[in-house]
Amino acid sequence: MPPIEVKSGALFAEAGLQDVADHEPGDVEYIAAFMRAGAVHIAADAHDTPVGFSLTGLLDGVAHLYELAVDPAHGRRGLGGRLVGAGIGYGQSKGCRAITLSTFRDLAWNGPFYASLGFRYLTRAEWTPGMHLLHLRELEIGLPVERRGFMRKEI
Repeated sequence: MPPIEVKSGALFAEAGLQDVADHEPGDVEYIAAFMRAGAVHIAADAHDTPVGFSLTGLLDGVAHLYELAVDPAHGRRGLGGRLVGAGIGYGQSKGCRAITLSTFRDLAWNGPFYASLGFRYLTRAEWTPGMHLLHLRELEIGLPVERRGFMRKEI
């Protein structure tokens, strides 16, 4: 999965977000945590080579899409939508009524993509305690939080 993160991160560099592109990929322990307590979904090409993945867990009683990455060479083929769908399926299997995520509002493959799947932006007054903690983490790692937003979709 780290090679997929690196390749998909290149899109952020092209959008002027070099610092985001330079973030280290998730380590083995991070992925293992999702395998134990959440869901890891992988999209593969015709040769069964992984080309995309999503990490979904629970946050404040709903499913939360922590990460979605697709190799740009395999983009615009519906893989991202299917990976989001897998996260929704995970949430439904856990009895969740919604799925949330944090994303860049102004990047086509982020906010507008999720909006096209039925997600809506939350106001700060709608944030859960976990979202406030995630926001602080995003600040800590240097993400431009003024360009980001939390989104939610009822499932």
